[in-house]
Amino acid sequence: MSMILFACVVRVRDGLPLSASTDFYHTQEFLEIRRRLKTLALRLAQYPGRGSAQGRDFSIHFSSSGDVACMAICSHRCPAAMAFCFLETLWWEFTASYDTTCVGLASRPYAFLEFDSIIQKLKWHFNYVSPTQIGSSLEKIQEELDVQPPAVLTLEDTDVANGVMNGHMRMHLEPGHLLWCDSLCCPEARIFTAPSFRMEPVTALGVLSLVLNIMCAALNLIRGIHLAEHSVQVAHEEIGNILAFLIPFIACIFQCYLYLFYSPARTAKVVLMLLSICLGNVYLHGLRNLWQILFHIGVAFLSSHQILTRQLQEKQSDCGV
Repeated sequence: MSMILFACVVRVRDGLPLSASTDFYHTQEFLEIRRRLKTLALRLAQYPGRGSAQGRDFSIHFSSSGDVACMAICSHRCPAAMAFCFLETLWWEFTASYDTTCVGLASRPYAFLEFDSIIQKLKWHFNYVSPTQIGSSLEKIQEELDVQPPAVLTLEDTDVANGVMNGHMRMHLEPGHLLWCDSLCCPEARIFTAPSFRMEPVTALGVLSLVLNIMCAALNLIRGIHLAEHSVQVAHEEIGNILAFLIPFIACIFQCYLYLFYSPARTAKVVLMLLSICLGNVYLHGLRNLWQILFHIGVAFLSSHQILTRQLQEKQSDCGV
């Protein structure tokens, strides 16, 4: 029997599965360990970079860095160093194939399913290679584990059933966040945030607003830097004009971020960015004509509308992959 049975790559911030190996095991115990792995994936942001959950016949190992984590289900015969060596190799292969922008913009489960072929090759390699062939890598990982052991979890730590986790009851705070409080209503309740929603797909009008916003940001930055270069010999009143270019530049960039990613108190932030852009352009009336001002303000209103109309949607199931 192979030592590494299943592997997947997930996004740390929300547990979105990005790719996974094909499943050939359908025993009840294996399906149960798969369910617990999916639950653990939703909470990876709460744990350090490496961790293990031990079961009777199977173990879950995970290794994360940045917003990408690799997880594996291994047999109890698989040494921890071997499992983490496999996960680190898998992490390097995935991050070499897909940059952080692709990972951040992924909006559906298994968006990089074609990476399955790489996972299968690595699984086969680590399942059938002689330990002496990867001796240096194993020794390096073993030394790291000796210096900083992985977090040790029990399978009960990964379990969520009927809205209760480890005696803690789940309550909604706001979209995308959960409050975990003690079931005995202890005043010192622990709070964890675990994203459970993702944004709706980007629309064509949303892409247009992003392009126009980036163009406005570039114009503001260029004008602001140009004015700053020539303001050394000019009176201090020019500082106000420089800020009137640079503050809308920052606001435009932040509008792009708010459109692409969910953020708490989104409406308040959108209003603040819109006011910054409008006031900055009104202040620049002497340096911009009316049509230029209306263009920048119009793009700001379009972007604000797109941010507020792009809603959150509940995370879809991973279809049992």
